Amino acid sequence: MGMRLLLIVGLVGLVFVAERSLVAAESRPNVIYIMADELGYFEPGFNGGRTIQTPNLDRMAAEGLRFKNIFAGSSVCAPTRCCLMTGKHSGHSSVRVNGGGTPLRADEATIASLLKPLGYATGGFGKWGCGGRDSTGVPEKHGFDVFFGYYDQVHAHSYYPPYLIRNSEEVPLAGNVGTSGQTYSHYLIHDAAMTFIRQHARQPFLAYLPYTPPHGNFNIPDDDPAWALYKDRDWPEPARRYAAMVSLVDRQVGEVLTLLKELDIEQNTLVMFSGDNGGADYFVSPDHPRGVHSANKNPQTGVEYRGSKGTLYEGGLRVPFIARWPGKIRAGGVSEHLGYFPDVLPTIAEVTGAKAPAEIDGLSLVPTLFGEKVAGRAQLAHEFLYWEINGHTAIRQGRWRAVRPKNSTWELYDLELDPSESQNVAAAHPEILSKLETLATKAHTPAVEGTFSKTERHERDRRAKFGQQDNPHAPDPLTGKKPTANVARPVEMPTKGLLSNKDWKLVRVSSENVGNNKYARHAFDGNPATLWHSRFADTAALPPHELVIDLGTERTIRGFVYLGRQDNGWNGAIKDVEFAIGSSSDTFGEPIIKTQLAKKKAPQTVECPSARGRYVLMRARSEHGGGQFASCAEFGVIGE
Repeated sequence: MGMRLLLIVGLVGLVFVAERSLVAAESRPNVIYIMADELGYFEPGFNGGRTIQTPNLDRMAAEGLRFKNIFAGSSVCAPTRCCLMTGKHSGHSSVRVNGGGTPLRADEATIASLLKPLGYATGGFGKWGCGGRDSTGVPEKHGFDVFFGYYDQVHAHSYYPPYLIRNSEEVPLAGNVGTSGQTYSHYLIHDAAMTFIRQHARQPFLAYLPYTPPHGNFNIPDDDPAWALYKDRDWPEPARRYAAMVSLVDRQVGEVLTLLKELDIEQNTLVMFSGDNGGADYFVSPDHPRGVHSANKNPQTGVEYRGSKGTLYEGGLRVPFIARWPGKIRAGGVSEHLGYFPDVLPTIAEVTGAKAPAEIDGLSLVPTLFGEKVAGRAQLAHEFLYWEINGHTAIRQGRWRAVRPKNSTWELYDLELDPSESQNVAAAHPEILSKLETLATKAHTPAVEGTFSKTERHERDRRAKFGQQDNPHAPDPLTGKKPTANVARPVEMPTKGLLSNKDWKLVRVSSENVGNNKYARHAFDGNPATLWHSRFADTAALPPHELVIDLGTERTIRGFVYLGRQDNGWNGAIKDVEFAIGSSSDTFGEPIIKTQLAKKKAPQTVECPSARGRYVLMRARSEHGGGQFASCAEFGVIGE
């Protein structure tokens, strides 16, 4: 989903020295980050747009620095937000699908979690998209004191939802039924953001404003001043509504800038604005084959960018991006620097004095923003930029760009000669393509998503798009599928023939992921909603993965039962498994069982010849997803 990004960093007493910045603890800079959803590259006036009025953004660009080559983290909403918040590209990020509520992992750092320990008040207002309610990805678990708006992006399609979410709790909106109503949600979100800024103007704060317009239902009240600008244009009504929503956001950006001046923090404020992914070719007609508002076609030169939102060609990833800071950033500048969303986190970390995590992929933009002399170093350049989504892959290195559509072969484009990606030159430059293929392979790691403790409230939020939040039998708004009767209930372990685990003890485990509480003891705690997962944070543990359990006394053993994770994920679902029995926890002979488990949520019983022993070893050698992890909701032993 195309979104705009406005980052405001207030700075007092900041001194850049050598390769880092020193920030006095008593004068931490403020950070405001505003995103407006689904704005195309060429739609705003500062990038050449001719159909939509954006005077405040145009002024912001004239007074600051315009970036021509900052790209989105992904070509759709949720994955690009994850890249933005975590500083990772989509080959390393946890949210790589656009289902609506896929969560961050509990242990992942975000911009907010880096700033909060420094004494920042942290607030978010708009659309989160990195984890639905009751998941490990909710914003209040990732550094935000408050988040008001939408957690699930399907919920965010409606501007008249029955309720918004504040810190995982519902805030009713009077008179709204999902598709229509009395309370325009975005007005409340913007008002809350402005209030937050006022309340914290004299202390360090982070205000993250991922605004929803103009994406979703193209809807704006008829009495909004922005509608008057377009209501009589000879475009289809959705095209007029869309333009009005962009101008609404432009007006609100102007209100934020005015507020900063009123609060006397304008001179200490960095403002950045961008789109979050490529624009959609909305409102196509014979006269406008790339859409009325020309999101991916330069209205002045006619140069087109191939593809649009959802693809990994240039049109799916190019975003408008500007930065303004009176007295700090040279007005009217234009930068050709090649970067993308992972660069935002290290940039904010540097100007605020926070420490960026070591495993990020982004590079700070500070030398470009303020000059290499102020920064004390030259601007670092990426070796390459990398993207992946839904089986599609793209990589860029300088002038060269390689794209591999799903279930197809690699294509190669020379952007210096062919910015529209119209001529595949893979056959003419096999050595360049081979190098990019190798880099792309190294850039990809298996995705490890966060988890839900339960999904009822998350599904409720999705149904709220159509005012069906109280109808658990309503179809999912995104897939159209009706829920099954026991969709959210974990499968229970069988009881017949299983040994009691009351006296069991964990002797050792090869690894466990402590950061999000996926402990080994969960494999036999009697609660199918919890699970053990091998370590994936920091340095991932490699297979085989082992659990050794003390049964408390010697038993006759005839097999085991494995129950896979009962949430919506499959990461770590064990495929090749071994089972051994011993009288000592230190020594096990040959496994008595070597088998393959199925990929399913139901309990799987595996029997073996009777054997005596007090200790059992379960060894996972592979997983169904082809990754390197192991997980288990419950593990039982058959015997007496």
